[in-house]
Amino acid sequence: MIFAALGGRRLRKRNGLFAPEALRCFTGGKKEEIRGDRMKKRSLTLQYTGTILALVAGAVLLCWFLNTTFLEYYYTYNKQNAMLEGYATINAESEKDALSSAGFDVGFEKICANGNISILIISSDGSVVRASVNDTKALTRQFMDVLFGSSQETSTEILKKTNSYVLERQADARMGSEYLVLWGTLSDGNLILMRTALESIRESAVISNRFLAYAGILAVILGGIISIFASRKIAKPILELSEISRRMTDLDFNVKYQGKGKNEIDQLGGHINQLSLTLEKTISELKSANNELQIDIEKKTQIDEMRKEFLSNVSHELKTPLALIQGYAEGLQECINEDEESRNFYCEVIMDEADKMNQMVKKLLTLNQLEFGNDLVTMERFDMTELIRGVIQSSSILLKQNEIHLTFHTDMPMYVWADEFKVEEVMTNYLSNAIHHVKEPKRIDIKYTQMEDYVRISVFNTGSQIPAEDLDRIWIKFYKVDKARTREYGGSGIGLSIVKAIMDSFHRECGVINHANGVEFWFELDTKSQG
Repeated sequence: MIFAALGGRRLRKRNGLFAPEALRCFTGGKKEEIRGDRMKKRSLTLQYTGTILALVAGAVLLCWFLNTTFLEYYYTYNKQNAMLEGYATINAESEKDALSSAGFDVGFEKICANGNISILIISSDGSVVRASVNDTKALTRQFMDVLFGSSQETSTEILKKTNSYVLERQADARMGSEYLVLWGTLSDGNLILMRTALESIRESAVISNRFLAYAGILAVILGGIISIFASRKIAKPILELSEISRRMTDLDFNVKYQGKGKNEIDQLGGHINQLSLTLEKTISELKSANNELQIDIEKKTQIDEMRKEFLSNVSHELKTPLALIQGYAEGLQECINEDEESRNFYCEVIMDEADKMNQMVKKLLTLNQLEFGNDLVTMERFDMTELIRGVIQSSSILLKQNEIHLTFHTDMPMYVWADEFKVEEVMTNYLSNAIHHVKEPKRIDIKYTQMEDYVRISVFNTGSQIPAEDLDRIWIKFYKVDKARTREYGGSGIGLSIVKAIMDSFHRECGVINHANGVEFWFELDTKSQG
């Protein structure tokens, strides 16, 4: 019990000592880490060793104090209980009239031997009923001396008195001995005399304290040796945790605590490992967020540049037709040409330029709705072949005027899923673009390429290739590869941007391919419902 209590106190004391040391491992300066580690290790060893030695010495002193103060009382108390229990057992046998029976021999001997008690039972006629020794006369004389002796060298202290017996403590100064004596009567009327010697308590305490001194010295030596090894074992993981924390301050999260135990230090190491992973993840997220923020800033700068470029392009596109309209209107106002034919020409130019501006504005509005997702996309199933034939029919006049040979490589229906009106606009832009850029031998080919669950529709025209550096730019608003030719047929540079926006709204692809003898524009549509 004493060692268990000391062990619990030692554990609590150890925890109280080392918790601040573990915390200080995380707060030391970087320049003093190496020297500080050695000092911490030495300090932990000294504190732990001092604590163990103090506990062992305290335990020895406590035992010495308890022996000196309470051993006599405890010894006497146990002797009293032994005598009272013996009296109760003998009295119970007397009630059954079994004191002289052979069945009580073993029980009587146990009472005498276990308690080191001398017992004499005398009947009313003076005969001995039971005795703990063979020499009953000597025992009877000793009892008589104890009971009736009037020597001044004998002192008596009554400890307990009842109607049946008296328990007293007698000290013989001449002999230097003490006894516990119980005398009285049993239930059957017999007289009982019980006596046990009280050993010299002071002598026992001296012997016990001397033994405790030897045991204490040995315990202190063993405790010091054990505490040194134990403190080193405890200091090692703490120093490891200190090194891990130092590397964490340099954002080095590769090192991990490798302890496999389940004590508080290993739990602390596990928490530091979790902290390391959390910090690494958080820093990674911060870097990712910073990178995204940088991208957003770059996008904002790019958008600002695109806005400026857009305003510049719109201003440029509107400047020429507005100048023409203003010039021809002023000519009409000043009646530069009075003949009707000239006036009609002036009016046609004004109407033509106004129509171009109107078409450009409509396309810009359409593109704006597509890019911002404000235009509703209605997915439906329709025949692509029929749609293409309708677009070709609408452009038949231009094809004849420019002597263009158009070939559509299919007679079979091709059912697709898309917004029919928007697909018609894509097809119209592709065909219009091919008509305006076709060159000798002035051939346009429209064909399907069937895939597993989608179809690619291609529009090819003979002519010059698009420069490689311009292939990705032709989808940008107002970008023109050949500005002079685009202006010649009234193009605004918005058609392909509308195509790209429509295909993005379908979540399908579109693109352009250079061939040796011309250019092929293509887009893809689903042939199966996507559920």
